[in-house]
Amino acid sequence: MQKQIDDFMQHLKYEKNSSAHTLRNYESDLIQFYDYVAPPDKDGQRRAVNVRDIDHLTIREYMASLYEQKKKKSSIHRKVATLRTFFRYLCREGVMESNPAQLVSSPRVERTLPNHLTIEQMVRFIESPDLETLLGKRDRAILELLYASGLRVSELVGLNLMDIDFTNLTVRVKGKGRKERMVPFGNHALQALQEYLAVRGELLIEAEPDKIDPAAVFMNYQGTRITTRSVGRMVDKYVKICADVHHISPHSLRHSFATHLLDNGADLRAIQELLGHARLSTTQQYTHVSTDKLMQVYDKAHPKA
Repeated sequence: MQKQIDDFMQHLKYEKNSSAHTLRNYESDLIQFYDYVAPPDKDGQRRAVNVRDIDHLTIREYMASLYEQKKKKSSIHRKVATLRTFFRYLCREGVMESNPAQLVSSPRVERTLPNHLTIEQMVRFIESPDLETLLGKRDRAILELLYASGLRVSELVGLNLMDIDFTNLTVRVKGKGRKERMVPFGNHALQALQEYLAVRGELLIEAEPDKIDPAAVFMNYQGTRITTRSVGRMVDKYVKICADVHHISPHSLRHSFATHLLDNGADLRAIQELLGHARLSTTQQYTHVSTDKLMQVYDKAHPKA
């Protein structure tokens, strides 16, 4: 089975051009399933497994084991989807005649409303970095750009200097599936970027020359590209500074971007394009947030509400 997993991963990497994040998730899910059907012994050896012997009952038993481990429904849903894609690939390659995962129902996952900030909270949050420091200017530029463009954090950390058009105020983004899109940003983000880039070189004074990534927009003191984890820690730092901001992640700025656009009359299709969603149904989650706000206004303003 290991050979089929390796072949599938090569297919995702070179034919589907999947991102590193997607590759890690698929490989992790498949190895976890492999560990279930053929647990390694103390020497790391496994019994031989023929993928053709795996049926829908095996997958259901695997799901039952995940429930016993108290895994979240969303996690189980993703693992079943991974198996469905994996076996579909094997069917297309002629390795299997049918997809056993197609006979297994995924657990129903409750869709939660995306966490977001009000406009007032967002302004305070973005203005929390100390602009007297180098990292403060960098962090301010990161927060301004995340909110101004609705980028995913993985898209932001992957930005190169050549991706930013300072004249037309647009940024070229490589999103999921390596699909490119052009996203506009505003004057506040422009100013923050210019102030950061003016001192960006000072961040690199102590960096080793052979480790510097000169193309990267956002860097750390080592001169290497900032990571998504670093952005997460940075957001946590400023959450502690803002007293009325809680349970916020970097992705919350993307949610706030979409919600505020919709609240102010933006077209749902336009928001879909800006966010880089493949399906409109993904973008439609934000209509629930706006509906909640509409109901609050109605309850407060209507005399017979």
